[in-house]
Amino acid sequence: MFASIAGEGVLKPFRLISTGLATLALAIAPIASTGALAQKKQLLEYPSIHSPVVGERGMVVSQNTIATRVGADILRQGGNAVDAAIATAFALAVVLPRAGNIGGDGFMMVYMAKTNDTVFIDYRGVAPMAARLETFVDADGKEDNDVSSRGYRAPVVPGTVAGLYLAHQKYGRLPWKTLVEPAIKLAGEGVTLSPDEAFVFSWGKQRLSESAAGKRTFYKPGGELYRAGEVLKQPDLAWSLRQIADQGADAFYRGAIAQRFAADMKAHGGLITAEDLASYKAVIRQPLEGSYRGLTVKTSPPASAGGATLLEMLNILERFDLKAAGLGSAKTLHLEAEAMKLGYADRARFLGDTDFVKVPLKGFTSKAYGAERAKLIDPDRAKSAKDLGVGDPWAFESHNTTHFSVADAEGNAVSNTFTLGADFGSGVMVEGAGFVLNNQMNNYAHEAAWRARKAGRPLPPNALQPGKRVLSTMMPTMIFKDGKPWLITGTPGGSTIIDTVLQVIVNVVDFKLNVAEATHQPRIFQDASDNLRVEPNFNPDTVAALKAMGHPLSSDETMGSAQSIMIENGLYLGGADPRRPGAEAVAP
Repeated sequence: MFASIAGEGVLKPFRLISTGLATLALAIAPIASTGALAQKKQLLEYPSIHSPVVGERGMVVSQNTIATRVGADILRQGGNAVDAAIATAFALAVVLPRAGNIGGDGFMMVYMAKTNDTVFIDYRGVAPMAARLETFVDADGKEDNDVSSRGYRAPVVPGTVAGLYLAHQKYGRLPWKTLVEPAIKLAGEGVTLSPDEAFVFSWGKQRLSESAAGKRTFYKPGGELYRAGEVLKQPDLAWSLRQIADQGADAFYRGAIAQRFAADMKAHGGLITAEDLASYKAVIRQPLEGSYRGLTVKTSPPASAGGATLLEMLNILERFDLKAAGLGSAKTLHLEAEAMKLGYADRARFLGDTDFVKVPLKGFTSKAYGAERAKLIDPDRAKSAKDLGVGDPWAFESHNTTHFSVADAEGNAVSNTFTLGADFGSGVMVEGAGFVLNNQMNNYAHEAAWRARKAGRPLPPNALQPGKRVLSTMMPTMIFKDGKPWLITGTPGGSTIIDTVLQVIVNVVDFKLNVAEATHQPRIFQDASDNLRVEPNFNPDTVAALKAMGHPLSSDETMGSAQSIMIENGLYLGGADPRRPGAEAVAP
């Protein structure tokens, strides 16, 4: 059986081989313009060194093999994309405890084919009612990271369980218990640790020592590490998941889990109370919508700062011919970096929780504003972030985190990013409940708020306020072609998230790369500073050219973990990001 994938000017056919776990694609060389020439070829060649996994009935892509297969199995059972996403998320809470979670928060974008609706489920955490700025800064206004980043006062009220439950109530098909059951089994029976997973517990030992429950769960008696190949069981987490399976989100926010949660907070001077938990609500919002080179882009609204910034940067880049500049060229990377500087400067100045502050979203997404900002870019020379400055989108206002993507045979799609903040979040595990809590309190603008208050100025949009959602860079995103999802993408990576998603989009739209090629390309990161980061082993000639254009460069680690799906010609193309060991794309 052969199927064709449209390339630029040629067709790239794929031979599909069913394997039971996935449909693997063998990419065959582009067809020559004449059949006679094609017949003369005696060696099979491939159009790319990176080929996506190909499926005919859907796709699940996540950072963890076990979780991906859980989601694919739900699709095989007749579940839709939302069902598979929920099951994947709960499985990640067990097998990827540094980022997968029920003690964190996130965002989910859902497309339902039958109604042609795209919705955004905001389950970002909120500050507890007892939270005060003075808790997180010293007398001089300097943030105390020991308080805001670790320990019992670092978490915001978690939103993950509420968000997943809301998604199921609105759009799920299979019974709720069916979706939680695989995670319960994984937690109760245990998971065999890979070398990477065993190493992560060694890396995070100091943070995970914030609570007795965390040390007891993730380390052997005496603090000895689990080794690769050994089985890690999480019985307390299995108990919590069973409560959630039986009683839904109420178990977490008002039931037995909430009681243990609030009691542990009180015993250790934490800020979250039973009242905070009972009052939490996930919210359905409308996605932000823009376009890029004729394709519709639907992305995350605040409290995500990522979506608006992404659309501004795409509108800026649309003013330049990136295709002519060339994939991976210093010219293309320079233009991307300058657009990133502009977008990140506006992000820091204007964006916050729209339930608390006014945000110029139409200005951010305005083509005219993008064109105005693009005029500041010198195509041949880097400018300092200070010279580029902050724009005025109001003038254009008209009167360890992890990501996974899912698509099903009916055309439904889910893009979901959720997080604990830092790897292992606050390091605090709720006693008797088995889950680690986030450390999102450090993502409020504490120092900027202190300076503004002292000077008598208005507080920054992301200032801490009780009940306020903390600003996030998470930004599940979908690109639509002919009214249907074409690219489903997103990534973890903290401040690098926006730039990573931008580069994936540019790679597939401007340079016509398949989803695996687009994911594997080396990445850069530029914020509103004058330092351009590049990934390790970046082409030295390109680095030299960027330096000659005036970019101060640094290089340390890889960026992001984009787990993406492209839907093309009735096929589902999965691109798992190899930057995080264990990532996999699986077709049902």
